[in-house]
Amino acid sequence: MKHLLVTGAAGFIGSSFARLVLERGYRLSVVDALTYAGHRENLEELNGNSSYQFNHGNICDFQLLDQLFLENSFDGVLNFAAESHVDNSISGPRAFLETNIVGTFNLLEVARKHWAQYSEIKKRDFRFLHVSTDEVFGELGETGRFSEETSYAPNSPYSATKAASDHLVRAWHKTYGLPVVTTNCSNNYGPRQFPEKLIPRMIQRALAGESLPVYGKGQNIRDWIHVEDHARGVLLAFEKGKPGETYCFGGNSERNNIQVVEQLCEILDRKSPRVKAQQYKEQIQFVEDRLGHDFRYAIDDSKAQKELGFRRQYENFEQGLEQTIDWYLAHQKWVLDVTKAGRR
Repeated sequence: MKHLLVTGAAGFIGSSFARLVLERGYRLSVVDALTYAGHRENLEELNGNSSYQFNHGNICDFQLLDQLFLENSFDGVLNFAAESHVDNSISGPRAFLETNIVGTFNLLEVARKHWAQYSEIKKRDFRFLHVSTDEVFGELGETGRFSEETSYAPNSPYSATKAASDHLVRAWHKTYGLPVVTTNCSNNYGPRQFPEKLIPRMIQRALAGESLPVYGKGQNIRDWIHVEDHARGVLLAFEKGKPGETYCFGGNSERNNIQVVEQLCEILDRKSPRVKAQQYKEQIQFVEDRLGHDFRYAIDDSKAQKELGFRRQYENFEQGLEQTIDWYLAHQKWVLDVTKAGRR
């Protein structure tokens, strides 16, 4: 039974991955700083599992990470911990430099320290997997897709700090031989996403009868991947990925932002109709565009399909969106609780 250290696992993507690896028979130790977007509620169902341990802490705390390695002799590290909201990176970039760059450096260094002391067999089987984003590649025009060969061209403080962390991971492999794997993904959606991101924010505001603010004219395009598909891809990259390699995961579901919001409104009209037959799309309002707003992202994940056997279980975006909205309608108290916690 391999023992994994997973950082940021109280967040949206990390918690989905945590549930998956416990189902697959791994032992799991979690480190999470429980910032506004990380919540113990996301891992509540894991409490009482003898293969699961939660540690409240920050990846910038080298001593904490060092002690956990001493106690557990981890077989792998998966780094989901990150500041990830572009708007927040524009208004307050310092936290992004500290977590995304300094935190990743600490994690690499503590992993390198202990990995160097392992037996040759355990050193060979160890993996450090770093979870990144497609935003490090910049933006696309109307055609083409990002791949593992795309040059980096970050355009926001968030994407710049993620790009820097990706380069650190690569350097620790090239310089020290640490067996690393990096993954880049397109926009995630699904249950338990903190309501600062587009889909949960629009669900929350729609149900509250508030305006649905859409940047510019809503023409910016994103490729959407369900969080459960992404989690399965990350596990495949950890188990089958080659050290030093990068793997991209996408949803093959490009939609512009206004399409996403209108589809969301149509589903809510069916599942939670408003009084007097009013439609949720009447709440849509176009607002001033975000600074440095990238026009389009899309992922070519054919390498992951060919080399890792990656397959998406959600056939299309609409199927995943229905499932996501069903979850939020059934867990409105969760939304209220985590939103209140995030504002403290």
